[in-house]
Amino acid sequence: MTTFSTPITKLFDIPYPIIQGGMIWAAGWKLASAVSQSGGLGLIGSGSMNPDLLRHHITKCKEATNKPFGVNVPLMRTDADELVNVALEEDVKIFFTSAGNPGKFTDIIHDNGAKVAHVVPSVALAKKARDRGVDAIVAEGTEAGGHNGIDEITTIALVPQVVDAVDIPVIAAGGIANGRGIFAALALGASAVQMGTRFACTEESSSHPEYRNAIVQAPDNGTILGLMKIGPARMIKNPFANAVLQAEARGADENELRQLLGTGRARKGIFEGNLQEGELEAGQSSGLIHEILPVAKVMEKLIQEFLETKQHLENICH
Repeated sequence: MTTFSTPITKLFDIPYPIIQGGMIWAAGWKLASAVSQSGGLGLIGSGSMNPDLLRHHITKCKEATNKPFGVNVPLMRTDADELVNVALEEDVKIFFTSAGNPGKFTDIIHDNGAKVAHVVPSVALAKKARDRGVDAIVAEGTEAGGHNGIDEITTIALVPQVVDAVDIPVIAAGGIANGRGIFAALALGASAVQMGTRFACTEESSSHPEYRNAIVQAPDNGTILGLMKIGPARMIKNPFANAVLQAEARGADENELRQLLGTGRARKGIFEGNLQEGELEAGQSSGLIHEILPVAKVMEKLIQEFLETKQHLENICH
């Protein structure tokens, strides 16, 4: 088996520098355990769970794999404290946080012998997260699905700048869905990649089959970045996304956009498969994904593509 040695594979004790994003409505215990069992790092996405449900998923994940796995906690959640505490009670050793200040939790996470990585969309926020004691940074470009940074910095521009700005390991995210993308990310100085959309479109994902089909059918320009005034979100084009674009084009204010978004829009799209009214959060990497596969096959293909890319460059660079 091909293995890697990077600061991230050492930090999380995993063979491959591949991390599955902790996506809402898609990243339950089945997906996380399958990724971890296949040599990556699986993450349970607590953003669409209450504390009791998170505890259930952690328990099931432990039963399904003895490999390292983690929990993603969006810090914008009003119950983020409860989610973190549940994970700590269940002896989770890896946390990925996003959308907020990780400093509130780094001490308690470290005091429990766990590690924490924080997702950022800019150099400035990477430095702030480093200063608050996180163990690693996820530098996520605007190609990524779901919530994005307001500056719309692309992955290929963001990652090397973050690598140069901080002295802790960096994980590249946004627009990565194959082995060529992994190779490129490592060439930019990242120590691993985080993939969301590629793993959302697997058999073990808890997302609805219609949502997965929408990813497979999406072309290169199949997503939009919308809801800019209330928090940029990348989603697959559908009637809801078109309504967002039309509202923004006529100058809709924050209140109108919040009314248009309503509640439960992402659940409706990702978990319930409503392709008309749902918010189909997904990244630009959708255009790279052409089939729904089991996680083990995806991991196998990622490593094979990485090795083929490495060989290709060795052949042309003398």
